[in-house]
Formats: sequence, structure tokens, C-alpha cells
Amino acid sequence: MNTVDKTPVDLGPVQETLLIPLLGRAYETKKKRGILSDARAVEIVEQLDYDFDKWRNAPSLLGASIRTLMFDRFVTEFLADNPAGTVVELGCGLNTRFDRVDNGSVRWFDLDLPDVIELRRRFFEDTPRCTMLAASVADGEWMQDVLATDGPWLFVSEAVLIYLDAADVRRALEQLAATFPQSSIATDTADTAMVAGQGRHDAMRHLPRESWFRWECDDPRVIESWVPQLRLDRSLTFVDAGPDIVRRLPWRFRLLVRLAPGLLRRRIQGYRLNLFVPRST
Repeated sequence: MNTVDKTPVDLGPVQETLLIPLLGRAYETKKKRGILSDARAVEIVEQLDYDFDKWRNAPSLLGASIRTLMFDRFVTEFLADNPAGTVVELGCGLNTRFDRVDNGSVRWFDLDLPDVIELRRRFFEDTPRCTMLAASVADGEWMQDVLATDGPWLFVSEAVLIYLDAADVRRALEQLAATFPQSSIATDTADTAMVAGQGRHDAMRHLPRESWFRWECDDPRVIESWVPQLRLDRSLTFVDAGPDIVRRLPWRFRLLVRLAPGLLRRRIQGYRLNLFVPRST
């Protein structure tokens, strides 16, 4: 496809980061033994007018795909208990999670800022069970559409809240918990060292500073103090990805997980994937 035929990318600095996991899924799909298969990601990358070369062979692309699969598991476990539940992907970007985990009955909402949804609509369409919403997480108007589903609800924030200031994260989580009682929230957190070290990160260093992570969270349990309705059910690192994911990793990573899990955990413990569930009354 000629450049003139490709879709231009006109996104804000933070929104541009959505292209990193998209490229990661495309890379894994093209590998002989990738950890996931996402033909749609390959198609989208090929159709976008964007310089992806700056991230070529960046190790964090694999990490983004591991993260995606771990968040997928949060969703599939929720749907196993709530087959007709509602999932809201906060900051959906160009993710294809609905296609991967759809159980035939889930009600799904893909939420992101207007410029992202405009781009997303070039490649995706609304369906009776999957709807795109153009809004900020902090914009309460979209919540009325989601409330109409009656729940139960799972809110998925994969690499989204970490781009906000701590005060904005707290307000967003408080609003979600107050509006959607008995909801669950899956979100990642990055500690102070990780936030401070983004200038050395193989992907983030190629983006302007205003697109970097902002929320420093050294202990995910702080969210329990912000939102007493929630309880931290799990807080995982990549070491906790599980055997179904680990066995698909390149051999050198499998070896590290098997022979030096403690060392590996210490190196990556600052980045965590957390599942918060309703606190029992």
C-alpha cells in the first residue's frame, strides 16, 4: 500500500502511546512462535501512515503483549463468573480484546478520547453488544450508557490510568466505584523508579515527555484507602503470567522464569497488574 493510501495518525501525545501495544501484537503475530495471534493488528499497522521503525525490535513490545494476555485473563475470569456481565475498556486504543474474549453474551464498551475513537472507527464498527464511546474517563456522561446494562461491571484500564496525575486517578476511581456499586477494576501501576526511568525505556524514550507515565504508585493497596468499596484481590508481575503464557515465551525468558524467578521479580516488581474486586460487606 502506498503512503498516500494509508490512514494518517493525528493523535495527542499520550494517545500516541496506543501504537506501542498495537505494534507488539502485530510483531507477535508475524513470529513463527509468537505468544498471541492478532491478524487485525497486522492489518492496522500496515494501513497506518506512521513511522514504527523507532520501536523496531524493542524488547518492551513483547512485554506489552504479555501484559495484554494477562489482562485478557482478568476479563475471561470475570466472564466465567458473570457470562452476561458488562466490560468497559477504559482507553481502548486500537485494542482487539473483545474479539479475543467474546463469550457470545458479554455487553462491551470501548471508551477512549475523541481523537482515538475517530481513528478507531476507521477499522472497527459498533455492534449490538460492542459499542464505542468517545469520552474521557473523567467525563461522567458516558456512564449513563453503561449503567443501562445493569452490570455487573468490570472496568479494564491497561496502560491508561498510569498516564494521569495521582489526584486524577483517585477521582476517576472514586467516581467509578460510587456510580457502579459492586464493580471490579483491573489496572496497572508503576512505581516511582519506573516513572523516573522512562528516559531509558526502549519505547517511551522515543516519545515526548508529556506522553510519559505520571502516576507513581509504590503500593497498589493505596487504592483501598481511596476507595473503601474495593479490595485488592491480586497484584501480579510478569513473573506471575502463568504457565499458559510462559510456555509461549522465547526460551531465554522461560529460562529466567524457571531458574531465577526471585531475581527477575526484583527487577520488574515496580510494574504491577492489579485486580480490585468489591469488598464483602
